Amino acid sequence: MPKELQEAINAFDWVKVTEELGEKYKLSESELNDFQVETLLVLVGFTDLNFYATAIENRVGITKDDAKKMADEALEKIFTPIADKITEKIKEKTKNKNPSPEQTLNFILSGGDYSAFMEQRENQAQEAAPTNKPINPPSLADIKAKLLIDNK
Repeated sequence: MPKELQEAINAFDWVKVTEELGEKYKLSESELNDFQVETLLVLVGFTDLNFYATAIENRVGITKDDAKKMADEALEKIFTPIADKITEKIKEKTKNKNPSPEQTLNFILSGGDYSAFMEQRENQAQEAAPTNKPINPPSLADIKAKLLIDNK
C-alpha cells in the first residue's frame, strides 16, 4: 500500500465514523464489526467502492436501501476526506517540481497512475523479498561422513 494512502488512513478516525453510522442504523456489535471490515476492505483496495453497498447488504445483513444509505454516508464521511487528504499530499509533493515530458508521457500511458509522481524509495531494492532458493538437506552419506570426520 502506498505510503501516502497509509498516512491518510491513519490520520483519519474512520473507525469512529463507522461506529456513529452503526449507532444511527442500530447495528449490533457483530453487524458493526462486519461493517467495519467491509469499510477497511474498501480502504485498502481489496473491495471496489462500486460493490461496497452490496457487500454491506450481504455481510451485515441489512436491507438494500439501508446498505445504500450507509455506503453513501461512508463515501461522504470517510472515503472522500481520505481521498482529499491523499490528493493534498500529492499536490504538496509536486508543487515545486516541474514534470518532465517523459513523466507526463508515463502518466498518460499509465492511465492516470500517480505513482509516477511519488517519491521513489532508495532502500526499496534492498528490502526486496529474499529469493526462494530450494533448501537441499544433506544426504545420509554426508551426515555419516561428517560424523566420522568429527569423531576422529
